[in-house]
Amino acid sequence: MLKKSTPLWDTRHLSTLPLATGRRREHTLDTSVQTLEWQDDLADQMTRYRTHIRAVLGMIKACMWISLTVVAVDLNQMSSLAKARFGDRASETVADWHGLLASAEPESTLKQLELVNDFFNSRVRWSTDRDIYDTEDYWATPLETMGRLVGDCEDFSIAKFASLRELGIPPEQLRLIYVKAISGGLSQAHMVLAWYETPRSMPLILDNINQTILPANQRRDLQPVFSFNSEELWLGATGNRVSASPQARMSRWRQVLDQMRKEGLEG
Repeated sequence: MLKKSTPLWDTRHLSTLPLATGRRREHTLDTSVQTLEWQDDLADQMTRYRTHIRAVLGMIKACMWISLTVVAVDLNQMSSLAKARFGDRASETVADWHGLLASAEPESTLKQLELVNDFFNSRVRWSTDRDIYDTEDYWATPLETMGRLVGDCEDFSIAKFASLRELGIPPEQLRLIYVKAISGGLSQAHMVLAWYETPRSMPLILDNINQTILPANQRRDLQPVFSFNSEELWLGATGNRVSASPQARMSRWRQVLDQMRKEGLEG
């Protein structure tokens, strides 16, 4: 039996629902040709999830086409918006970000991951959505994050995702992962960005809590709940219900992608 505290990416187990059907299937992910298979006790849980997850996947199919092409930055538009909405400092941060992308472009992918991770982790201060936006859950665009230089874990992850897409990293190699971050016997909702060299690779985790990029199997403090890319949404292997609705978060993802386009990050 799978232990509830065991991270999905190390146990080789994954529950996923394909776009076309609701049938169970085997899926492959992570290192050493690891086969990810459904646990028998997930069948009942997924029957309850089926309608909910199909709606989520419909959202993904409808809106995630934006991430299928390399993002093209309209620097003038972003700089103008940053200055108008947040002031001169924000415009300077956008210019620094553009300089980062230019300097990182000829580098290796691993170096690009490091540069992007360090840029946002060193400049952006963490705070809650309640303190920043006076709302319970808000996903900021990269422009908003750079404009305010403050954000929560989703904002860090989205900004890094957009930056790496601009550098030409394919969307299928990137995955936003909603996790439980476990520390001192307590757990909190958290989001990280994962990069997969190949579909079978152990992903590298870009995080604002532990700022060192590490393979997922070295992040024993993270327990995956669900993740998504442009094709599928994956649920944690235990099939437990979570407080954060995947459907609600896909809706926020669609909204932030639409807003990114309006701010100069064109698909």
